[in-house]
Amino acid sequence: MIKKATREAYGEALAELGKLNKDIVVLDADLSGSTKTSVFKKEFPERHINVGIAEADLIGTAAGLATCGKTVFASTFAVFEAGRAYEQIRNTVAYPKLNVKIAPTHAGISVGEDGGSHQSIEDIALMRVIPGMIVLSPADAVETKKMVYAAAEYDGPVYIRMGRSGVPVLFDENYDFQIGVANTMKEGNDVTIAATGLMVAEALKAAEALKEEGISVRVINVGTIKPLDGETILKAAKETKFIVTAEEHSVIGGLGSAISEFLSEVYPTKVKKVGIYDKFGQSGTGAELLEKYELTAGKLISVIKENL
Repeated sequence: MIKKATREAYGEALAELGKLNKDIVVLDADLSGSTKTSVFKKEFPERHINVGIAEADLIGTAAGLATCGKTVFASTFAVFEAGRAYEQIRNTVAYPKLNVKIAPTHAGISVGEDGGSHQSIEDIALMRVIPGMIVLSPADAVETKKMVYAAAEYDGPVYIRMGRSGVPVLFDENYDFQIGVANTMKEGNDVTIAATGLMVAEALKAAEALKEEGISVRVINVGTIKPLDGETILKAAKETKFIVTAEEHSVIGGLGSAISEFLSEVYPTKVKKVGIYDKFGQSGTGAELLEKYELTAGKLISVIKENL
């Protein structure tokens, strides 16, 4: 299977967008080689600003440019952007509803060797709670590009969570992404896996393996964490026995929380969460860490079998 990092697709999408829209401006905090905003910088050096290792300035400058009619994409690593610049995101971008796209890379533990200090497992929770913030988490490179285009068209703050490692390409160019719409990738009537990010590929693997054992698994790619596609989630809750959520993020405040919160009010359903259980990451290869923290198809299979 072809693999490609979501950050690679992000850089390409920015460069394409820059040709279509002269008001696209891209900012980075001295990590353009890693975030791949360097691809845009090569094409449009006059519209790329490196603010240096100053994440609060990154967001403040982005907000200022947005007040001048620019559509701004601001990037660094997720742990620095969602964490260090949180107050600026809240007060200078979200509060006045400015047209800034907060687009970090290197989210989750698959960052690998950089270790727990650099592995953002809290960013979805932090961004979800900000009023009016759109929160997106692509499953592959194709969905990333579609999200970047959708974010550019949307007037207001958007958070796009991207990773470091190559992930399987699941979609083709005909895939239609819309903000707020979850994508049912596989039908099933025994159990539902609602997954986001790199866990979508693991969910599909688990579904294929369980099919051999006569267990029918529905797989939903929740590319938009907020606003949650309640209609698709409710349909799954009514048509399958329970829901398993899968995310490369803490189970506190992430996708699992969002789905649990929604269903508890409209249609109480058993929700089992596969994610990171109140721990920091550590150093190791991305593959080793995903195995250690049980973010795998194998874990999804065992959770489903235990609860059926």
